[in-house]
Order: sequence, then structure tokens, then C-alpha cells
Amino acid sequence: MQIGIVGLGRMGSNIAKRLMRAGHECIVQDIDPAKAQDLAAEGAKIAETLTQLASLLLPPRIIWLMLPAGKITEGAITQLGQTLSAGDIIIDGGNSFYKDDIRRAQTLAERGIHYLDVGTSGGIWGLERGFCLMAGGERQVFEQAEPILRALAPGGENSVPRAEQGYIYCGAAGAGHFVKMVHNGIEYGLMQAYAEGFDILHKAASPNLPADSRFDLNLADIAEVWRHGSVINSWLLDLIALALNDDAELEGFTGFVEDSGEGRWTLMAAIEEAVPAAVLSAALYARFRSRETNSYADKLLSAMRNRFGGHLEPKKK
Repeated sequence: MQIGIVGLGRMGSNIAKRLMRAGHECIVQDIDPAKAQDLAAEGAKIAETLTQLASLLLPPRIIWLMLPAGKITEGAITQLGQTLSAGDIIIDGGNSFYKDDIRRAQTLAERGIHYLDVGTSGGIWGLERGFCLMAGGERQVFEQAEPILRALAPGGENSVPRAEQGYIYCGAAGAGHFVKMVHNGIEYGLMQAYAEGFDILHKAASPNLPADSRFDLNLADIAEVWRHGSVINSWLLDLIALALNDDAELEGFTGFVEDSGEGRWTLMAAIEEAVPAAVLSAALYARFRSRETNSYADKLLSAMRNRFGGHLEPKKK
């Protein structure tokens, strides 16, 4: 298939590369021309503007946005809504708020333009491992775009269910990003549990403890052994093992931990549904606290975010 990719950051560029490796034709656009040039070397065609991108695509046109949630994504969708024609498809693969998706789908539908919200997980590892995809929108539009989703997902035999291949249809507009939002909320809790546990291990040698209760533990070895047969094994633990093997004291991190929005939105949904979410709320508040005082646990959280998503700590002013 032919597809336009807008936004060539950490994940957008890898999405384009994975699609091209699967035989799809990609026309790419980014505000930074250098990023587009890097993909041109791998076979992508370059558009300088959204208008040019639309003109280079054959109808029905499919355009995948991988942009920061909020004003940037909103602006791109508004411009494309004025440029595209009935039958064309806009896919938002970023982390937009699901209620924005509902509104956008309704607005675009007035012009006959289709909209899919596709929660995309995989971070900077998605090129090789594949992306986990959660799609919302009209079912027939999802099926029209399915070859693209199948190419991006980790994959497997076509005879097995979509979920086993790494992508699903979640429901109407907004459902895809709603599922991804909760996914990220859970991620906050998992990361916080690992971070706190390793902080306890790290402080086991504290001089404040009785001499016979102090343990000088090798945290890199502990992370590694837990990866083999442990009930708490996970991809996050894999990333912890990598980080600790490189720098057991995590001296390259300050422990300033950002939150990208989904954790907050997950708690907003929990409040609307009257669902108790004590662990997820505590994990979000721990990130807020990390910006005031930093601990080893905060450094490990920051190291995990860097490993899976390439997230960098903000530079000190």
C-alpha cells in the first residue's frame, strides 16, 4: 500500500522504515528536513508540506500522524481536513486524548474523511520488535488500513487472531487511544514498583543499618537473574538489566521524571467511572515528587524511560 507519514521522530521514522521493509510505499514529511532526508536514503519519497504530501498520494489517501499530542496534532489534522477528500483516511498514531479523537472523527466525517486513532506502543524498539497497536474508528476503515497495521505489528501467522499478531480493533472512535491511555497508566505503576524495589535493594548496604543486616548487593546481577524464570520477568526488567549493567549507580541520570499525559488522563477516567486506582495515582504523584527531590528509584525510572522510549531528562536551566 501507499501511505504518508507525518512526524519522523523516535517512533515515526521507525514506523516508516518498518513499512518500507514490508514492501509499502512511504511518502514522508517532517518540520525538520534532515529527518526526511535520512529516510529518503532508504527509499521514502519526501514532501516538504502537508499539502504536497496529500498531492503525492493516490486516492483513497492514507496519512499516518506521529506527532506530539495537543496543538501540533490538532493543527495538522485541521489542515489535512481542509485538504483531503471524501474517502481519505487520517490515522493518529500518537498519544492523543481519546475525547479529542471522538470530536475529530465527528468533524472529519462531515466532509466524508475517515479517522482512526491507533494507540501505538513499542518505543524506539519497534523497528525490530514490531509495534503493539490498538485501533479505534469505523470497523470497515480499520479493515481497509489493516495491511499497514499488520506490517507494523510484531506479526505471526495470518491464521491466528489479530491480538496474537500484536494489533486489535478496539471499537468506535476514541477506543484505541483509550486503551493505550490505560496501558500507559499501568506502565506507570509497573515502573514505580520496580523502581521502589530496586531502591530498597540499593540501600541494603546503608551504614544506618545494623552491621549484620547490611548487604552489598549486585543490582545488575539481581536484575539479570530475575529475567530467567522469575514471575516478575518483563520487558521493563530487561531494560533495567541493560541500564544497571551500563551504570549500576545510574550516575548519568538526575532522577527528574516527566509524565507525558496518559497517566493523568487514566486517573481522570478512573474518577469518572468511580474506579479506585490507588497504585496508578501513587505512581503519578511519585513522578511529580521526583521533580522536587530525587532518589535512586527516580533515577531508575528515568533510565527505564530512556531505554524504551529514548526520553531524555530536561536540561538544567
